[in-house]
Amino acid sequence: MRTILFRTFICSAIAALLIPAQAALACPFCEAPSLTLTEQLNQADAAALVQWAKGEPADREKGFPGTTTYEVIEVVHDSSGTLKPKLPVVLDRYRAGKEGDLFLLLGTQTDSLEWSSPLEVTDTAFQYMKQAPTKETPTTTRLEYFMQFLEYSDPMIATDAYGEFANAPYEDITPLADKMPRDKLRKWIVDENTPATRLGLYGLMLGLSGEEQDAELMKKRILEPTEEFRLGIDGIMGGYLVLTGEKGLEVLDEHKLRDETIPFSETYAAMQALRFMWTYGDGRITKERLRASMRILLDRPELADLVITDLARWQDWSVTDRLMELYGQDGYDIPSIKRAIVRFFLVAEKAKTAEGAPAPHAAKAADYLLKLRETDPKTVKAAERFFFVN
Repeated sequence: MRTILFRTFICSAIAALLIPAQAALACPFCEAPSLTLTEQLNQADAAALVQWAKGEPADREKGFPGTTTYEVIEVVHDSSGTLKPKLPVVLDRYRAGKEGDLFLLLGTQTDSLEWSSPLEVTDTAFQYMKQAPTKETPTTTRLEYFMQFLEYSDPMIATDAYGEFANAPYEDITPLADKMPRDKLRKWIVDENTPATRLGLYGLMLGLSGEEQDAELMKKRILEPTEEFRLGIDGIMGGYLVLTGEKGLEVLDEHKLRDETIPFSETYAAMQALRFMWTYGDGRITKERLRASMRILLDRPELADLVITDLARWQDWSVTDRLMELYGQDGYDIPSIKRAIVRFFLVAEKAKTAEGAPAPHAAKAADYLLKLRETDPKTVKAAERFFFVN
C-alpha cells in the first residue's frame, strides 16, 4: 500500500509537470504553454520600445509612490494615436535604472492607456519580436522563423522561441523535419547546460529529423543509469520511437517496462512515449504492438490502475479475462485498481465492432460486471459514480 501511495504522489507530480492543460492542442512533451512575447505584443493596444530617462523613489511618509520617466524610441503600434518618438511616458511607480536602459511598454486602452510593468529588453530582443511573422501567418511558417532562435545567446529570446514551439500543435511542427537543426539538437540533448524543460521538445525534434547515428545517441541517453527524476526524458523516448519504430520499442520494453528496479518516473516516461505514439505515431508502430507493450505493466500492481485505464481507451479487450483474475488478488486488492477494472468492464460491455455489432468480449465483460455487482457492490457503485474514459 505504501508503494501505491508513493506512486500516486510521484505520478501527480510528474503529471503536473509533463501534461499541460492544453495537451491535446499544444506540443507533446513541452512545458505548459504561456503567452509568448509576440503574443503579448499582438494583444496589446499599444506597444513601444522606450528607454529609461529618470526616476523618483517612493516616499512613504509623504504618500508618494514614486515615478519613472521613459522616453519613447520606437512605436510598434498604438490604437490611441498618442505615442510618438522622444515623447516622455511617466509611470506612477519607481523602477531603478540608468539612462539608456531599454524596455518594452505594453498598454491596454480603457479611458486612457493603462501600461503594464515595463519589460526590460535588449535591442536584439526587440528586433526579434518586431521581425517575427504576424499572427495571421501559418503556424509552420512562424515556427521556421522561431526555430533559428532556439538556444539563442540572449536567454529571453531562447526562452520565447521555445515557448512558440511549446504552444504549437504537433501537426504544425512535423512539416519542419527536413529543416530542423539536427547537429544542434544532438548537442542540446546531451548538454548539461540545456534547460531540462526543453529536452522533451529537442528529443522529439531529433526523432523527426534524425538518422541511424542519432538513434544510438538517443538510446544511450535513455539508458543512462539514474535514480533521479529526469524532466524531458519522455520526449527523448517519444522521439526515439518516432525514429526507430518497433526496434526502439523493444529497447523500452526491456529496459523501461520490464525492469522493475528503475525509478517509477522512468517507467512513467516510457508510458508517456507509448501514449504519444498511439495518438501521433501515424502507424509507425502498430496499435496492437503498442497494446502489447502496455500490457507488460499489468504485472506491476503499483502501475496497474493507470495501465488498465489506457488499455480501456485503447480497446484492448484481450485482457478481459486476466483482469477478472487479478481482481482482489495479492497486490491488486487496492480500491484504485479495483475501480479501474470495473471501469474497464463498463467500457468493454458497450464495445462495438466496426459493423456496429457487440464486440466479442462485450458479453463476457457484462457477465463479470454482474458478478462484481453481487460480490463487491460498493466498489462498482464508486466506479460508476466517477466513470469516464476519454
